[in-house]
Amino acid sequence: MRASLYGLACAAALLARPAAAQSVLKITRVPADTPPADTLFVAGSFNGWNPHSAAHALTRAADGSYQISLPATLGLVEYKFTRGSWATGEAGANQQPLANRRADLAQTPLVLHQVAAWSAPAAPRKHTASAQVRVLSQAFAMPELGRTRRVLVYLPADYARQPQRRYPVLYLHDGQNVFDEATSFSGEWGVDETLDRLRQTGQDASGSIVVAIDNDSQHRADEYIPWRNAEVKGGGQGGQYVDFLAKTLKPYVDAHYRTRPDAAHTGIAGSSLGGLISVYAALKYPRVFGRVGAFSPAFWVCNDSLRAYAKTHPAARTARFYFVCGPKESETMLPLMTQWRDELRAEGVPAANLAFSAPANGEHREWFWRREFPAAYRFLFGLKALPDSPGVHQR
Repeated sequence: MRASLYGLACAAALLARPAAAQSVLKITRVPADTPPADTLFVAGSFNGWNPHSAAHALTRAADGSYQISLPATLGLVEYKFTRGSWATGEAGANQQPLANRRADLAQTPLVLHQVAAWSAPAAPRKHTASAQVRVLSQAFAMPELGRTRRVLVYLPADYARQPQRRYPVLYLHDGQNVFDEATSFSGEWGVDETLDRLRQTGQDASGSIVVAIDNDSQHRADEYIPWRNAEVKGGGQGGQYVDFLAKTLKPYVDAHYRTRPDAAHTGIAGSSLGGLISVYAALKYPRVFGRVGAFSPAFWVCNDSLRAYAKTHPAARTARFYFVCGPKESETMLPLMTQWRDELRAEGVPAANLAFSAPANGEHREWFWRREFPAAYRFLFGLKALPDSPGVHQR
């Protein structure tokens, strides 16, 4: 009976669709303990996963339902509902985070949902960051953006014992998810554990410094997208964010830590929009960022603009790029990633400097990026791959 009602609702919505097609996400039931005064939001692949985007707030109806209209042109999307933060995002009946919801808005004019529960303010999660991770600053000034941000730094275990040694540096976005389960959403990348293990097993003799920059949720899409995007309802500050990395943060790190500051020993990496802004950073500052990790890069948000930019701001031919995604993450993910691999090759980046991997079980999730990080790190910094490494295809 419920399925029949859903089919009737979809049919009715399809007949009533306006010329500028919109799809409606509707929540028909929320947990009984949902505060009536709370605003519900949708965060997803279309807004940089911003859990508090004013442009993506749902409207509450008199019957207690909530809904929001999104352009049908968004096509296949992934999303979740929140009460304004990931700490108050939707959860399963067991209070565990849900997998991303998926819907093809081009095919489905009305999508009905029920929220089983909101993430409970559970006991604080255990901190998992290794002893080599420290807070560089809780509020590092970003003069290019008029904001501050928490910045973390990981130092190799022998950093204090090797005063003459200098180290490569890898800059990572979404710093909350890099080192620590307690601050992450849906899991951490375990970068510190990976680098500790590589050192302990003798696979990385030199080690690297890692600098992780938090996002602040509200401005994530703005800072990770170089040009304004009407569908995402954000972006346009990516240039200033990359200026901050190249002109403010990196000079500070180079002045206060024993780095190898040249582009060949400076990497930048991230996932989704973080992968996109990493590629842009290498185009804008080819003499600064010479190693690029693009994990499930969200090229779709500004692909035409980025391609045009690359024509006048080509990547350095000495740069290395590591591309990885799951082929089923979205309709555009793998084709656009393939296109960028091919265009960089055509512009003169050697095939040996372009790693490309698309494991069949890849997902747009932290566990996938954590699994792929060791192979990416080894490739970007020229370490020998392990016998049990996931397949990396270079062509």
